[in-house]
Amino acid sequence: MINIPIQIDFKDKVVVVTGAGGVICGTMARAFAQCGAKVAALDLNEEAVKKLADELKAEGFICEGYKANVLDADALEEVHQKVLADLGKCDILVNGAGGNNPRATTDNEYQHEAKEGGKSFFDLGADGVDFVFKLNFQGTLLPTQAFAKDMVENKSGCILNISSMNAYTPLTKIPAYSAAKAGISNFTQWLATHFAGTGIRCNAIAPGFLVSAQNKALLFNEDGTPTERSKKILNSTPTHRFVDADELLGATLFLCDDKSASAITGVVLPVDAGFSAYSGV
Repeated sequence: MINIPIQIDFKDKVVVVTGAGGVICGTMARAFAQCGAKVAALDLNEEAVKKLADELKAEGFICEGYKANVLDADALEEVHQKVLADLGKCDILVNGAGGNNPRATTDNEYQHEAKEGGKSFFDLGADGVDFVFKLNFQGTLLPTQAFAKDMVENKSGCILNISSMNAYTPLTKIPAYSAAKAGISNFTQWLATHFAGTGIRCNAIAPGFLVSAQNKALLFNEDGTPTERSKKILNSTPTHRFVDADELLGATLFLCDDKSASAITGVVLPVDAGFSAYSGV
């Protein structure tokens, strides 16, 4: 069980969460289940979502795990049909799949610091940049095309996208990921406008810096002390701390609740311990 910061009733709502094999979206899927929803956990890692579903079922909640490639429209439609048969029409879609890739990352923060043998801006391959854009943007667009059809038919529903602090001001070394997340924020506003007359709301959260298995080595040295990059993050965050995955749940559940957030659509809500508010002085 996880400690849910606000109690919202999602009883009988069908919630589809992509990227649910990861820590952040797996936590979101668990929170929705604990609030009474029927959860469809989607991820390319079938083992991870099946494990999550089994755990939640053992605790008395409703969850089914599905292998899903968010970049494959045909495969997503197959999963859509399975969710319809198992749980019903989608009421809430959380587009959590996304991420960066080393092929779209530079070794140096600034070009004048580039070293021979390292990967500079001029060494970034189009294939790596394209992969990151597809994973984040098309990985949001295609699931929305698959599952928002149910919401249009129901004349109600909610879509929640995952943006990033990179969408406000880009971080050094990760140009493709920063630009792709800026695209997600823009796409969120576009969807909110496009679906405004159908009863569908669309918002996004922009998580601050979380410590995960993927980035732990970038943020902390082997002895547990923060790296230089980590120090920059903390010094630019007025609360001088990272964000915990559980701290995203309040905003997630709030924005997806039709009663609490009925008039909220097209917003990108930072959950960042103050990072986006601090000018550095």
